[in-house]
Amino acid sequence: MDFAKRLYQRFSSLVHELAKFGSIGAIAFLIDFGLLNLLNVVIGIGPLTSKVVATTISTTFAYAGNRFWTFRHREQSGLRREYFLFFLLNGIALLFGMLTIGFTTYTLNLHDALSFNIANIVGVGLGTLFRYWSYKKWVFMEATDPIPVELPEGAVKPGR
Repeated sequence: MDFAKRLYQRFSSLVHELAKFGSIGAIAFLIDFGLLNLLNVVIGIGPLTSKVVATTISTTFAYAGNRFWTFRHREQSGLRREYFLFFLLNGIALLFGMLTIGFTTYTLNLHDALSFNIANIVGVGLGTLFRYWSYKKWVFMEATDPIPVELPEGAVKPGR
């Protein structure tokens, strides 16, 4: 039991960070998946255009969730810099989805909704691995100074 406790203590911050990242990612995936199917399957916009639009919207949600919840304990290097890098890296991750959807639609000539959605899920999975690694490395960097959990005593004057 002590081994499990020590193991948890050692990796607890990573476990919590991954849980938050996964929660934001799951919601962003639902946004992406819903918009993608609405645009492509229901409205009839092309598969690659639908993917770009859906990803742009879900990425905006994911940035806000990851910046202000998942990685809020990490150093902030400026909203513009983070936002630019976040969207640049998401653009690279979008290529995974574009390639899997494009390959399925145009190379394999599969135009049904099931094949389209399977290709999307594979692309999202590959992109997610890349995004988690790249966000930690370049966007939401490790804090150089510990961030206080609570305000120091006397920082807030009573009656205000």
